[in-house]
Amino acid sequence: MDSDELVCVLPIHYSNSLSPNVHIHQFPLLSRPLQTPPAATVSGKRIHARIKPVTRRLEIHVPVDPRPEVWNGERSKDLGAARQEDDREKNQDVGKMKQREGEEPRLTEVRMRSELIPHEGAYMLGVVRNGHLHLQPISEMHQFRPTLTVDVREAMQGSDEDSDDGPPPDPDEPPPVQIASKKEKKPLEVKEVQVSARKAADDKGNLQGGLSAVRREMLLAIRAEEDEVWQDLDFCDGEVFFFFALPAEGHEVFEAVFAQSEEHLECKSDITAFLKGIKGL
Repeated sequence: MDSDELVCVLPIHYSNSLSPNVHIHQFPLLSRPLQTPPAATVSGKRIHARIKPVTRRLEIHVPVDPRPEVWNGERSKDLGAARQEDDREKNQDVGKMKQREGEEPRLTEVRMRSELIPHEGAYMLGVVRNGHLHLQPISEMHQFRPTLTVDVREAMQGSDEDSDDGPPPDPDEPPPVQIASKKEKKPLEVKEVQVSARKAADDKGNLQGGLSAVRREMLLAIRAEEDEVWQDLDFCDGEVFFFFALPAEGHEVFEAVFAQSEEHLECKSDITAFLKGIKGL
C-alpha cells in the first residue's frame, strides 16, 4: 500500500443530458466485435436493429458469414422457410424482406434478442477528458443472445436426423481442445418402489389459483409484446459512426456526454447514509 501513491485528483462533472438513452449492451461475442462479416459486407449486407419501446425489447440482426467452409447453404433453406412462416404468423414485417420471384427463402441473418437486466445500484458512464471526470447515468442494461423461434428450432431438429456431425469448424477460431472420453459406467441396479399419493390439505387450495393468475399475467405479457409493432433503428458501430457514416451527428452525440455547466453540486447525504445503502454490508 505504501507504493500505491496518489497521482492526481480529478474534478467530477455530472450530467444527465443523454438520459434515458445511455444503455449497456452485452453480447456473447468472445473476442470478435459486433460487425458485419467481411464476406457479407462485400455483398452489401449490413447490421439492422429494431425496438419495441413499450416492452423495452431490442433486436439486432447480424448477417451470417456466407463462406461455404463455415455456412451450410442447403440447410439455410429449411431454416429460412421456418422463420418466414413464423414471421408471417406474428406479423413481423415480412413485407420488408425482399425476395425474388421463385426464389426459396434462406436464413441470412442471426437475430440477437435482448433481456432487460435489473440494476443493482447506480451505473455510470465515465469519460476522462482534459483532467476532468465526466459522468452520465446509465438507464438500462441489456443482455443479447441469439434467438430462434419454435418453427426454426423444429426445423433444426428435423434436419439433425439425417445430418452429419454438424457444421465445419470456423477457420478463424482456434481448434477445440480434445477431451479424453471417460470410461463407461456400469448400469445401476433398478429397484421397484411403491408410492402412494393423497389429496393436499385445504389450506393450500389457493395455491393453484395463485399459479393460474401468475401464468395468466405471463401469457398476457407475451401477447402484448407480440402485438406491439417493431420500430426500426439505425445501427452504427463505433468506428463507422464517428468516422465514416455520420461524422457531424456522431461528434455531436459524443460532445453531449460532457457536462457544459460549471455549477457546483452540493452533497445531500453523508458517509453513514452511503454505507447503510450498501446491501450485505
